[in-house]
Amino acid sequence: MHRAPAVIVLAALLAGCADVEGLKNEGNLGTVHAPQSLWKDIRPDPPEPDQKPGTASVVPGLPKVAGLSMRGVNALSVVRADITSATEQDGGTGRLVDPRAVQRLALCTQAVDGGPDCPVRPAVLHDLTGNGREELITALDLDGRLSELRVYTVQDDGRVARILSRRAVLEGVEVAAEHLAVREPTSNPAYVAVSDYVWDPKARTMNLTQLTLDDCPSLTGVPLSPDAQRCTR
Repeated sequence: MHRAPAVIVLAALLAGCADVEGLKNEGNLGTVHAPQSLWKDIRPDPPEPDQKPGTASVVPGLPKVAGLSMRGVNALSVVRADITSATEQDGGTGRLVDPRAVQRLALCTQAVDGGPDCPVRPAVLHDLTGNGREELITALDLDGRLSELRVYTVQDDGRVARILSRRAVLEGVEVAAEHLAVREPTSNPAYVAVSDYVWDPKARTMNLTQLTLDDCPSLTGVPLSPDAQRCTR
């Protein structure tokens, strides 16, 4: 009896498997190119200490906090002192704070909440450092879209220090345990960028630990929780 060569039998079996598993020849996938580095001979100068918005900084001009609790601190006074100091440090260049911030703060009255036209958001208290003491989280809205996010803590010596500043389009800000997440729109309306900040006890600041993309609920059909916000257009 004539027997088919083993190679032919194996080829036939493989062909059968391909039909069952749905494997198909995708043809020529093209040539894989290595990334092209642009301007590789040009490097930025290292930032000066006062050019790092995320660096912890004691806010000058504020009294020490009695009892080391932010609950007795006026958030508007903290923001005013911080914005004034940051503006003097960067000379209006925008490295540390948007030049419009001082003008926007001028809309606030001497009322505790700054009055109806004050662009400083209501303060939120949450323990981000894990030491049992709450931090003060607030934001100064520069226009209808851009904001200056600020987070402050009370140091052991009673002084108020800024541990995070972030200029961003605040699609959402979330806190959970010792994490603070900032949600921002991207160039793709189906996604938002999520920056996760965590307290760094050595640096004494909130450091960026993870940057991810998340679906935009308004486009994916995912139900929104009561406190969730729809993606910015």
